[in-house]
Amino acid sequence: MKIRAYLCALAVGGAALAPTPSASAASYGARTLKEGMSGGDVTKLQRYLTRAGFRTTADGAFGPRTARSVRRFESTHERRVDARVPPREAALIKAEATATEEEPQKDTDTTTTERATLTSDGLAVAPESAPTAVKQVIAAGNEIAKKRYRYGGGHGDWEDSGYDCSGSVSYALHGAGLVRRPKSSGEYQSWRSRGRGEWITVYAHSGHMYMVVAGLRFDTSGLKEDGTRWHRSKRSSEGYAVRHPAGL
Repeated sequence: MKIRAYLCALAVGGAALAPTPSASAASYGARTLKEGMSGGDVTKLQRYLTRAGFRTTADGAFGPRTARSVRRFESTHERRVDARVPPREAALIKAEATATEEEPQKDTDTTTTERATLTSDGLAVAPESAPTAVKQVIAAGNEIAKKRYRYGGGHGDWEDSGYDCSGSVSYALHGAGLVRRPKSSGEYQSWRSRGRGEWITVYAHSGHMYMVVAGLRFDTSGLKEDGTRWHRSKRSSEGYAVRHPAGL
């Protein structure tokens, strides 16, 4: 009788009594990932972090090194730095991993015939034919090119100890009077004119932003590896709003 009653209970409330899937069986982005966890979804997280520019060993174990990579990602993308990856942040990491895949090497970021050059010490040199405003943006960008990344940096005061992604772009654009105050990456999604510019193009979404000036990318991503915000390499603009100042 007890067995029959138990089977009846299962038939009525089987969904509640059914075993839950193990942590390792959960799919990427279905739960909050944090230190101490392991499984296939952690492996995917680690691979996406590496593709997004935050090198992480894909061993399936969310240990201190993975937590450090997550904190770097959170800091760079202006998110709460806690080394926890809820579904929303997991989606952002995956999107950034896709966006950072390099495009074919072709001139799609600028229509100028002359490009800025990059010196051995990581500073940009504007081409002689560039408009004065472009030279001013490059000069301002050089001032902070090697300053450290700091979450929220450059938003309280123009002169700061470090700058985040939008603070960096704002500082450089302010050098030519193209912005009057620091703006967030979200604000740049509707800034000035739509599409690529001839000399200056800004790429922005809610989690990150960068710009291309006379063919060089000015971006906090890669700062730690290259030691500068200026980069010769291109990156995909998929998922980014593309804006430019009229006439440039």
